[in-house]
Amino acid sequence: MRYRTIAHTVVSAIGLGAMPLSIEHRPDETRAIATVHAALDAGVTLIDTADSYHWHAGEAGHNELLIARALARYGGDTSHVLVATKGGRGRPGDGSWTVTATPARLKRAAEASAKRLDVDAIGLYQLHKPDPTVPWAESVGALRELLDAGTIRAAGISNVTTAQIRQAHQILGDGLVSVQNQYSPAVRDSEPELQLSERLGLAFLPWSPLGGISRSSLDGPSRPTSAGTAFHRIAAERDVSPQRIALAWLLARSPAVIPVPGASRPASITDSARAVELTLNTQELAELEDVRPG
Repeated sequence: MRYRTIAHTVVSAIGLGAMPLSIEHRPDETRAIATVHAALDAGVTLIDTADSYHWHAGEAGHNELLIARALARYGGDTSHVLVATKGGRGRPGDGSWTVTATPARLKRAAEASAKRLDVDAIGLYQLHKPDPTVPWAESVGALRELLDAGTIRAAGISNVTTAQIRQAHQILGDGLVSVQNQYSPAVRDSEPELQLSERLGLAFLPWSPLGGISRSSLDGPSRPTSAGTAFHRIAAERDVSPQRIALAWLLARSPAVIPVPGASRPASITDSARAVELTLNTQELAELEDVRPG
């Protein structure tokens, strides 16, 4: 495994996106825990979760509880594993996602997440999505209060614009350590946010990093994956999976990038973790630059 940093915390250059272990069509718990253990065996030390990663109504925190059980049952040392969770979204159980990022809701959610994860303080707590009904400064202010109270050790923001990153940085200072936006071979709209994150010394955690290469847990049946792109051709030449090429491409975009690919099978995260072994050459990177799968 190779490593990158989130503020002063060293983490694996590839993380585990744990959402597929708890939402629609999730695996049984035995396979879910085996997937987390496979990630740890591969050297993954960053696990991304959220209180809204669940399927049915009334089971908020399903993924956080699952991660806590998986870590507790792992035979090795997990003290170096950073569990990053998020708050501000909900799932009523009908397949939809809601957004509620009032300060009171965020503070209650963070306290509940800490209990589910069985930690004194959350290593990285991320505001899941801006709430259009709440002033951004108020939502971010709740993160400031959580930092000051010691409920969380570091703060992140997700699904944000460059203006929101700048404002959050002004409010949180060194307490803001990460940005998590959608970014992948197929979706590159957050290039400005990635560049700003790098300039500010923030980690950039792409969600759905395999977009266009593998089906995301959020993709519907009408969005098949691509085939025959430069990602697939280079994968064939290298005798590796296209997913591994996509993750290697992301790592080459910026030293701030730490992809968190989702997985619901041990084999998937084991393959993803091996992306750190790949170094794409100049010609390969040039060929992939303008490819937009999907």
